[in-house]
Amino acid sequence: MLIMYLKSGKPNEIDQMLKEFDGFNLVVHNCLITANLEWGKLDEARRLFEEMPKRNEVSWTAIISGLLRSGKVEEAILYFEKNPFQNLFSWTAVISGLVQNGLSFKAMKLFLEMLQSGVMPNAVTFTSIIRACGELGDFNLGMSVLGLIVKIGYERNLSVSNSLITFNLRLNDTVSARSIFDRMQSKDVVSWTAILDMYVQMGELVEARRVFDEMPERNEVSWSTMISRYSQSGDAEEAVNLFICMVRQGFKPNKSCFASVVSALASLEALVMGKIVHGHILKIGMERDAYIGSSLVDLYCKCGSTKDGRVAFDSILEKNVVCWNSMVSGYSLNNQPEEAKELFHKIPQKDNISWNSLITGYLEYEKFDEVFEVFCEMLLSGERPSKSTFSSVLCACASLASLERGKNSHGKAIKLGFHSDIFVDTALVDMYAKSGDVESAKKIFKRMPKRNEISWTAMIQGLAENGFAEEALAVFEEFERTKSITPNELLILAVLFACSHCGLVDKGLHYFNSMKKLYNIQPNDRHYTCVVDMLSRSGRLSEAEKFILDMPCEPEVQAWAALLSGCKTYRNEVIAERVAEKISELAEKHPEEYVLLSNVYAAAGRWLDVLNMRKQMKEKGLRKSGGCSWIEVRNQPHFFYSQDGSHNESTEIYGVLELMRSDMLLT
Repeated sequence: MLIMYLKSGKPNEIDQMLKEFDGFNLVVHNCLITANLEWGKLDEARRLFEEMPKRNEVSWTAIISGLLRSGKVEEAILYFEKNPFQNLFSWTAVISGLVQNGLSFKAMKLFLEMLQSGVMPNAVTFTSIIRACGELGDFNLGMSVLGLIVKIGYERNLSVSNSLITFNLRLNDTVSARSIFDRMQSKDVVSWTAILDMYVQMGELVEARRVFDEMPERNEVSWSTMISRYSQSGDAEEAVNLFICMVRQGFKPNKSCFASVVSALASLEALVMGKIVHGHILKIGMERDAYIGSSLVDLYCKCGSTKDGRVAFDSILEKNVVCWNSMVSGYSLNNQPEEAKELFHKIPQKDNISWNSLITGYLEYEKFDEVFEVFCEMLLSGERPSKSTFSSVLCACASLASLERGKNSHGKAIKLGFHSDIFVDTALVDMYAKSGDVESAKKIFKRMPKRNEISWTAMIQGLAENGFAEEALAVFEEFERTKSITPNELLILAVLFACSHCGLVDKGLHYFNSMKKLYNIQPNDRHYTCVVDMLSRSGRLSEAEKFILDMPCEPEVQAWAALLSGCKTYRNEVIAERVAEKISELAEKHPEEYVLLSNVYAAAGRWLDVLNMRKQMKEKGLRKSGGCSWIEVRNQPHFFYSQDGSHNESTEIYGVLELMRSDMLLT
């Protein structure tokens, strides 16, 4: 009865029960010492222990174990040295406590003293000492302990076998771990979960799932392990399905499980389901946890609900840098730069990801000046840019064709030792190619010690866009000879683009038809559009029209636009009218296609049709976006639109243009 009340924490009932005992009772005192240690009342436990007129081995083991659980290692050792009952249980209590406190080397020394004193270990001792070997990473020591286990006859013990599996996994010896598991006559959920975790860590998801399905019994850890792995590997849907099964079978998700499923829902942008899971998190009071809180922020921001994301962010009790970064990134990716910048400046301790979150957001919405501004602030703050930082900054330089800024960034990358990084080098190839400096792009590409499919794509695309289409195809042929990398969709698209721009139609069709056969790549709408453009540019308009009509997927507007452009070039009014009819159905909000059709009619001298096209555009409220040109002077870009007078020096610019026009007329 006393033990029951002690475990329930009922003070009145405990006092009543203690009155029932007359004088000193050894068992009662031992119970009171154990209870006070569990409650964290160390002073009371010590007082009870010290005032005992006599003690037994339970008394000593209780005080030693309790002090070790509370982290009072030195004091526990002193009690152990005074202990007149140094038997197997007290030795094991100290060894286990030392291991739990991260003092594996001390535990091993004590284990050797125990053997020298003639006390033989039991299963609990071996379980702790194997864990110590794993913590120390000492394979030879572990093998010596294994020899002793076999000698004494504990090799078939369930808990010892589980410890040996964990030990081998810590040392990355998966073969031995699996061998021990297969030899075990009886296995529990810990055994199965250890092997499951082994396959998860190896990245063998199919084998991990097979083990998971075979498990006779599962616990929260095994469920969480699988859900987390599916979420991390990109199979968010399966992660969510497993989570639903887990809850239906009555298991309570732990912190790690909730964070994984929320991340999976963020990937799926499943806002409704996310709010349901958030409700469960609120019920059990985990929403203040930084790990779960940052996942919720990410979920809401990816679903476009930064307001809810901010509520989740504000509810986190102790925010770490990950939480701050998640909210800044959320604002940035939802085109709320002011909110992102304001929150960014409030981060107590910024890291590299903090800066990159802000830079990436500006880059996403083409706010290139802000990208360079934040990058300069980052350098001035003393924060070392990462390869991701340089990739983003170089991408901004490429988008502006800002060669001068690109060269400056290149110099900083070399200074910081990123000149041989595959990601930075790829971004440099892209930047130089888009800025028109093809020779520099080629030099960087040639000296790259290692290339991936993105590097090859950047070089091929860069050459093709700068009019070196045949050289681009030569690079692709070199890529094929390496046979070390499989091409992806973007690389093939770059090749088709090159074929289109140098008139190699038959070669382009060969590459297109080989996609599925040679590379197991299913063509998408962009590949089909590129083929249409290739056929249209070469004047094979009927073939292009048939190709569009035979497409297995719905053609995008750009495919019809490419054919219409070909019709304009080759003055084919018949096909142009059929195409225009299709465009009018598909492109209600694409005025550039109406302009293109109008140009076809103008080239044919059909001015009434031109007027009709312009009238339709006006009636539908459609306007063609103006073309934009820019130049960069002293790192400052200057933008110009058609008939634009917004530039500070527009009067002087138009004056010079008028002088030039007059000179040309005179000559």
